[in-house]
Amino acid sequence: MNINVSIYLATTDDAEAIAEVITDASQDLTDKHGPGQWSAVATKRGILHNMSKAKVLVAKVDSKVVGTLRLTASRPWVIDPAYFTPVYRPIYLVDMAVRPGYQRIGVGRALIEKAKAMAAALTGDSIRLDAYEGIAGAGGFYEKCGFTEMGLIVYKKVPHIYFEWLIEK
Repeated sequence: MNINVSIYLATTDDAEAIAEVITDASQDLTDKHGPGQWSAVATKRGILHNMSKAKVLVAKVDSKVVGTLRLTASRPWVIDPAYFTPVYRPIYLVDMAVRPGYQRIGVGRALIEKAKAMAAALTGDSIRLDAYEGIAGAGGFYEKCGFTEMGLIVYKKVPHIYFEWLIEK
């Protein structure tokens, strides 16, 4: 399927739609795989808080927000730097979600490519992220997007895979 996706830096006007995308994607995973750490509900308030401390991207088809991710310099609690290539300025990719019905048609890949460009423009040295391992995880997706698997961990009884993408200078 050929789809016209536009990627933008989110504004506060997008916060409600971003919360809906994250919640819809979470509910879809819960419906398919049962309750888990992915069974979260996002709120407009939480999204606005995240926007104040990070760069949030949105993917739009026409004017509808169908995907999102967040880039931050703040290390998420689940990331152990010992697993990654030592760099001066890592950028962390978190909260990636694509609305059900828009998955597997290029929206996620478009978001990742824009995130790579933005991380390089922010003078980052790498993008680091974690993904759930197993059927609810997106490890294969990140590998297809050029990320390298850096290790496996278990956090709160849930297996995670670490990935990184090194920015060439």
